[in-house]
Amino acid sequence: MVMFKTVMEPLITIFVDFNNLDQDGRVRLITAGALHDIKTKNIKLFEGLELLLDDNQEFKGPGVVEFSKSENIWVARFDWKNMEQS
Repeated sequence: MVMFKTVMEPLITIFVDFNNLDQDGRVRLITAGALHDIKTKNIKLFEGLELLLDDNQEFKGPGVVEFSKSENIWVARFDWKNMEQS
């Protein structure tokens, strides 16, 4: 029997503003910092993409990308319980 070791790659970090949430509590990925990271890190957003959300001040933690049909923008769902203080 052959065993494969799963190597988990670190999540790509993206700047977010946790004060910029939609009505469902998801952080909008439309700020200058988020758009800069998306462009410079060549991130292709898609539903289910896992990212490390970081406001470069207080909080960071995992999030999952979703598309907001009501606002026609990309957002990331996260749970405050999974956030670490920077």
